Amino acid sequence: MELVGSGRPFTTRQLPDVGLSRGRLDRLLAHGGVRRILRNVYVDATVEDSLDLRVAALRLVVGANQVIVDRTAAWLLGVDCYTTAELATGPQVEICVLRGGTRSRQRVCRGGSRDLRATDVVDVDGIACTTPVRTALDLGCNLRRREAYAALCGLARAHAVDPRLLAGQLARFRGRRGVIQLRQLIPLVDDRLESPREAWTLLAIRDFGLPAPEPQHWIVIAGVPTYRLDFAYVAHRVCIEYDGFDAHERTPEQVQHDEDRRGWLRENHWTVIVVRKGDFAPARLDQWLRQVRAALVPTYSPRRW
Repeated sequence: MELVGSGRPFTTRQLPDVGLSRGRLDRLLAHGGVRRILRNVYVDATVEDSLDLRVAALRLVVGANQVIVDRTAAWLLGVDCYTTAELATGPQVEICVLRGGTRSRQRVCRGGSRDLRATDVVDVDGIACTTPVRTALDLGCNLRRREAYAALCGLARAHAVDPRLLAGQLARFRGRRGVIQLRQLIPLVDDRLESPREAWTLLAIRDFGLPAPEPQHWIVIAGVPTYRLDFAYVAHRVCIEYDGFDAHERTPEQVQHDEDRRGWLRENHWTVIVVRKGDFAPARLDQWLRQVRAALVPTYSPRRW
């Protein structure tokens, strides 16, 4: 079966070129035949996500003398900071204009001016984009606290962004809105975190006043690394795992593996605390954090009274 648009991204202005009407596009969207990549940019649903695809999509909406910034920059650099709802409807492209450039008037783009230096910009296959360091600094200021922390950790992991380098750039941001949050988050950045929700989990633990657990701890059985834990307090034999999957999203084998692993941990005197998608709402957040705090209380004391 021929791919819609020959597998290349297209905009609504290009519908005649790919042999579609607006009504046909809407029907394909409704039935999963095409998907939105960005606002007003579409691709055949069978085309896998890739850097090349992202670059091709951005070429359709970004002009000369414009620089990709903020969450779109992170997206182009391989770190997704968009919400599920934004991805479903197609996020706006976040850009800024270089000196002497013309601000984009496309509705799919959102941006203004930015105090960028030449060292703040990198070329990604012909598209100007803020560097991982500059993108991390901007998002650390611009996003809400937990999303900002996830972005910082994601860019640190994907591009070896050193928190010390971020801290060294703080003077440039003096007086900027959000810089206090950025200054607070930089010392907490950990490149071992593998997903945004893991970052949310660790930040919640730290904000609750608890000591930081060890991320990605391996349980070694008979000399073989066997089970990897998202977070572990090894001395207390307490682990916290983020489980972001709904029941229908996992195979029976994956479900059985998790049950076997958690069963082994409990049999070997580990306390297992599982954090799920909805557990960041205030009431549920407080509930599992109290579980963690209670589990860290020693059950034995050498005192006789």
